[in-house]
Amino acid sequence: MIRPFNAVEMDALMALWLESTIDGHPFIAESYWHESVNLVRNVYIPQSKTWVYLHEGRLVGFISVMEKQFIGALFVAPACTGQGIGGKLLEKAKEEYTALSLEVYQKNRQAVHFYHRHGFRIEEGAWQEETQHPTWIMGWQADQTPSQQVPDR
Repeated sequence: MIRPFNAVEMDALMALWLESTIDGHPFIAESYWHESVNLVRNVYIPQSKTWVYLHEGRLVGFISVMEKQFIGALFVAPACTGQGIGGKLLEKAKEEYTALSLEVYQKNRQAVHFYHRHGFRIEEGAWQEETQHPTWIMGWQADQTPSQQVPDR
């Protein structure tokens, strides 16, 4: 079940974020993510529109969108990956917004392929100064042209 995030779930959300971000980025020192916890908890999440995915009452995934278009976070518990949860969360964001963008580490090939499968395209390369790793800026836009059907004659 997907629903809006409730602030009382912050500890569970942060535990999921830390576990899944460390798991998904083995090329970055764990210490970097531990040092980022307060920034994510106190700045990014409060400034975002966040939806959570619950399975049997347990928070197992979430997506956060900042500034009405930038996906700042999309994480699924490592034990639950490959079950379609990330795709469902992404579809929820697509229902809410007509255009989305994100930044993903180039070395995180699994995530890059996931976003490609869901209609995102690489728009440009970037450099993540804090981690010293290259990233891709990827974007998605809803089809703006309504389908035009030729009437039967």
